[in-house]
Amino acid sequence: MAIPDLTIDEAWTMLEGDERAVLIDVRTRAEWQFVGVPNVAPLSREVRLVEWTRYPDGSSNPSFVADASAGLDPDQPVLMLCRSGVRSRAAGEALAAVGLNTFNVANGFEGDLDANGHRQGGWKHHLPWSQS
Repeated sequence: MAIPDLTIDEAWTMLEGDERAVLIDVRTRAEWQFVGVPNVAPLSREVRLVEWTRYPDGSSNPSFVADASAGLDPDQPVLMLCRSGVRSRAAGEALAAVGLNTFNVANGFEGDLDANGHRQGGWKHHLPWSQS
């Protein structure tokens, strides 16, 4: 089931404008720890951290759908985020298949690589984030 893409700015606007909107970061624990996490505290929110795949072996998280969907309503906007928008699309499609209203944050947390191999265009370059 295809889900719509949002730009970074559209994602922030949706989170800002709809108090029911939820951001789920599906990257690995290692990415959260070493790369950082979105900071939605300025919107009086917390990001949900639910691995789509497990670190370090890359195995599927068998409880992803149950963990990610816990307490969510079918009409509630659920924004999915990963490094560059690939895993979040797959994770969002899995949640859409069980009836959730999901959106993919297309450029992800870090964004795509530029010609020099540097990440650009993601959440980390435009919006609040923190690192442990």
